[in-house]
Amino acid sequence: MSITDVLSADDIAAALQECRDPDTFEPQKFFQTSGLSKMSASQVKDVFRFIDNDQSGYLDEEELKFFLQKFESGARELTESETKSLMAAADNDGDGKIGAEVTETFGVWFNGGKSVQSPTLSNIS
Repeated sequence: MSITDVLSADDIAAALQECRDPDTFEPQKFFQTSGLSKMSASQVKDVFRFIDNDQSGYLDEEELKFFLQKFESGARELTESETKSLMAAADNDGDGKIGAEVTETFGVWFNGGKSVQSPTLSNIS
C-alpha cells in the first residue's frame, strides 16, 4: 500500500508544509489537512498498518519518530517532544506502545473529534 492510494499527494504536501519546522506538529491539524479526517474506519486501520514498520501490531516511539516520513520520505523526523506527546495522546493503557487502541484515538483525530463507527474497530462510548 502507498499512502497516496488513500490520500491526495497535494493534501499530504500541504499537511507536511504546516509542520515542516521542529515542534510544530499538531496531530489533529495534520490529520485534517492531509485528508485523514475523511477516511473510513477500515482505512484508519490500513494507515495504522502502514505506519507499523515491523508489523508487530504496535507502534513504539522509534516508529512514531518517523511518522511524517511515512507520508513523504524526505519529511523531517518528529522531535523527541513531538514523539512523546503523540505517544502520550495515543497510548491509552500507558504501556509505552500503541496497539489496537490507537484506532480509537486516531479515529477521533482523523474525524475531527467524532467517533469512528465500525465493526472492525472498538467504538468510543
